[in-house]
Amino acid sequence: MNEPRKQLYVKSFGCQMNVYDSRRMADTLAPLGYAETASAASADLIILNTCHIREKAAEKVYSELGRVRRLKEAAAAEGRRVVVAVAGCVAQAEGEEIIRRALSVDLVFGPQSYHRLPELLERAARDGKAVDTEFPIDDKFDRLAAPSAAATRARGVTSFVTVQEGCDKFCTFCVVPYTRGAEISRPVQKIVAEIERLAAAGVREVTLIGQNVNAYHGEGTDGRPWPLARLLRRVARVEGINRLRYTTSHPRDMDDELIMVHRDLPTLMPQLHLPVQSGSDRILAAMNRRHNRADYVNIVKRLREARPDLALTSDFIVGFPGETDGDFADTLSLVDEIGYAGAFSFKYSPRPGTPGAEMADQIDDAVKSDRLQRLQAAIDRYQAAFNRRCLHRTFEVLFERRGRHPDQLVGRSPYLQPVQVAAPAASIGEIAAVTVTEIGSNSLFGALASKSAQMSAPRPAFVGAGA
Repeated sequence: MNEPRKQLYVKSFGCQMNVYDSRRMADTLAPLGYAETASAASADLIILNTCHIREKAAEKVYSELGRVRRLKEAAAAEGRRVVVAVAGCVAQAEGEEIIRRALSVDLVFGPQSYHRLPELLERAARDGKAVDTEFPIDDKFDRLAAPSAAATRARGVTSFVTVQEGCDKFCTFCVVPYTRGAEISRPVQKIVAEIERLAAAGVREVTLIGQNVNAYHGEGTDGRPWPLARLLRRVARVEGINRLRYTTSHPRDMDDELIMVHRDLPTLMPQLHLPVQSGSDRILAAMNRRHNRADYVNIVKRLREARPDLALTSDFIVGFPGETDGDFADTLSLVDEIGYAGAFSFKYSPRPGTPGAEMADQIDDAVKSDRLQRLQAAIDRYQAAFNRRCLHRTFEVLFERRGRHPDQLVGRSPYLQPVQVAAPAASIGEIAAVTVTEIGSNSLFGALASKSAQMSAPRPAFVGAGA
């Protein structure tokens, strides 16, 4: 008689890389008999895959662990043992402190150690607790189990693929170099092999991800380091992959070859996330961003010349130490100059161990809040203007899943906007021309385009996105 499958619950916080890591953890545990569940209450192993970028990230983890402790106690009352693990960047930063503060935690491991999960579970079972926050020299990707075709299909028709980890930039606000380590890049052949497996299982869109993805320098098929542009050209030849994206980029690594890939590769979607953080040269220097405003604006100009329909999104931090009203005005004016299709904006939060946390002239939280509100209003205005210009246009939409209503599917436009369309369920995984008929607050609504509309639809140009 077959032994019942053990239940695994993984909750991801933060970035796309944590989503990818969580899936690879599940793949690594599948040969041990673990099946993923959406219910923490029924799980035998609970993993919190944490992020340390924002303020009070560790406290949010401890708050979540309080809820997990109650689930563990309820299971113990039923005679069932639940193992609790904390993974990711908070685990890397806090280490043994998590074990000390949260007695319900059995296992702590960093983002470079999760390939050791089977051994760590054995150690925790034997010794009661296990902690691994090392930066091992072995390639974790070589140790990870590949997902089954069924598991890949269950995750949908889009997928993240990590190609690069870590960062050598040392921005003064950022903990990534300390929690993820130095920049490393996976070999081209291993990336291509992973994407070929995804394509064979029905994945149609791949996003190449990394903390600093356009710093990619993995070993190519010729034995030499390849830049991201060359990797993208190779991945574009994988049969079955119809769409490509990459994120997140640093302006310093946006070279001529990568810009030209946006011109040359029709499978590379016309949407790019290019964080700037501030519009003030003085603040950019204090952040150690290694680019100034003029550099950034020039990169955007060249990108739009290469791909006139390119839409840009970005990241902004307000209230960095020493930021004056004038510095903040420079940020607002950059938003006006670029005309973003969207952006993420945050109040500066001091991260322990980073230079920014020790700087003088920390900004009052009320000032940060006011600036954040004003910045987000400007971003929202440009995003709404971008969406309005999509009305009545025809785009290719990749259908990803069922919608909330019968006979409704949800897909993504080339610009990553959710699009809701009346279409048969059999269309999931297909790309179809859709004419946008309505603009919602969080998504677009459309209808399958007629053949004549598909033939006549021009490539939209969004240069100079104004409000």
